[in-house]
Amino acid sequence: MAGPQVAVVGAGAWGTTLARLVARVEPVTLLCHSPESAARILATGRNEARLPGVDLPPTVVATADPSALADATGLVILAAPSAHLRSTVEGAAALLSPEADLLSVVKGLERGTLLRMSQVVAEAAGVPIERVAALSGPNLAAEVARNLPASAVVAAGDLVLAERIVARLGRRRFRLYVNEDILGVELCGALKNVVAIAAGAADALGFGDNGKAGLLTRGLAEMTRLGIAAGANPLTFAGLAGMGDLIATAGSHLSRNHRLGEELAKGRTWAEIEATLPGTAEGAYTVQAALAMAERLGVEMPIAREVQRALFEGKSVQRCLVDLLARESKDELADYGRWMARLGERQGQDVASGSRGTGSGPRSDT
Repeated sequence: MAGPQVAVVGAGAWGTTLARLVARVEPVTLLCHSPESAARILATGRNEARLPGVDLPPTVVATADPSALADATGLVILAAPSAHLRSTVEGAAALLSPEADLLSVVKGLERGTLLRMSQVVAEAAGVPIERVAALSGPNLAAEVARNLPASAVVAAGDLVLAERIVARLGRRRFRLYVNEDILGVELCGALKNVVAIAAGAADALGFGDNGKAGLLTRGLAEMTRLGIAAGANPLTFAGLAGMGDLIATAGSHLSRNHRLGEELAKGRTWAEIEATLPGTAEGAYTVQAALAMAERLGVEMPIAREVQRALFEGKSVQRCLVDLLARESKDELADYGRWMARLGERQGQDVASGSRGTGSGPRSDT
């Protein structure tokens, strides 16, 4: 008998939550990292290590056997941590059905290559980028798992692919929208985690609501600057994947990136915190790639730079935030004219070459 037509690769909090979401309508395979994890989930009907207190339907079939992916002819959801996504997909590539849609729900940038997660999936699986979509938005796993209302964006250069995934995953309390700007959506998902680390530190130091609002607004500004320079649609950064996800991640104690910032503010080092976090704080694995991309594109990202210094150079969080406050004031919209002109030039080139523009495929600069 054939197995479920949907599979989730990665049994972290978000992967488990999405498996639970799917299982309310149809069976789903949840591919775990180890046989021990799969056995515990099957025996208890829960993934206590990553999603404590949440019951899973019996239609969630947990396994550590990658061969189960061969039956997933409808949809394969990739939910492994960004640092392990390439190796995970490479290990599963030969077993992926050629009929299956591929959906990345991972938020990050790959170190060294600076590739977005959809590009990592396509390259590691050896499939055209047109087969890969990305899901992003304000989606704290613990809230979605409790059936609280949430919204997200499914982005793909091929809107037919995005709409097909929305039809399969969308629920009354999990409202999904489509966006053709997969470049912008994925940059939002990666960059907001970096700003959330700074926000957690600001909360821990008692900066107040005014100070935090200023930090988030300027964080969104530098996210948008980088997005425009890379060729993304600036409106994407005002949507669910940008401002929406930033509000949730930077304001919630459920956010691992926010918690990381809080712990840094207590004087703990990244090495100490990394070993105790219940899951992955993707911002820590993204910030260096984000800064490398910013340097390549000539974009200034002062908040991301201070987060990097706090994480990897031993600079105190207090000093980082003081230095941000001491920066020279300037025109709030400085450089946007230049970035918008660059975006217009790039879109004109796309039209001339017959390309779809704004993130419809791999780009050499991202």
